Amino acid sequence: MTLRNFFWHWRHSPLRRRSDVAESWLLLATGVLIAVTAPIAGMTTADAVADASAGQSRDRHSVSAVLTENPPARIGVDTTGGVGGRVHATVRWTQPDGTHRTGETAVAPGLGAGDRTTAWLDAKGALLRDPLTPTEAKFESIALGTVAGGGTVLLLVGAQRGGAYLLNRRRYAQWEREWAEAGTQWGHRQP
Repeated sequence: MTLRNFFWHWRHSPLRRRSDVAESWLLLATGVLIAVTAPIAGMTTADAVADASAGQSRDRHSVSAVLTENPPARIGVDTTGGVGGRVHATVRWTQPDGTHRTGETAVAPGLGAGDRTTAWLDAKGALLRDPLTPTEAKFESIALGTVAGGGTVLLLVGAQRGGAYLLNRRRYAQWEREWAEAGTQWGHRQP
């Protein structure tokens, strides 16, 4: 809709109906809501993800663990140590009370039985996945914030389009009544 057509609904015209004015107000309200709520939704989501990532680092502690067996070989795994190339293997570590525990966690490829790695535990001593690095946390918060903002825009545009659809249905029903009345005034009968 062009700006000229947008303002036409507010000008005084014999062709203007209340549904035209309602549609213009709906469009204006949608634009204002998008301008206000989409950035708020995006920033709120990004902050929540950043806080959750920071909480991961606080709630986890690392221990030195030893691989108990060779990890399974994976074809096409990046051996440079990137997170995407990690493989799962069984590790053994010692609890603060001196007991030995074993479990499965992600380790860098290329390690073998007897090699040392770092395992992450929660307060109860259960194995967890590695916490996000600050760079990963930043990218994740940006991505999810963008998705939340975009989702808010889509939701509001969908609501606006739904409202316009309902107004159009009402408009079409009004036109049908007006044509039926006009037909009787012109002397033509409607079947």
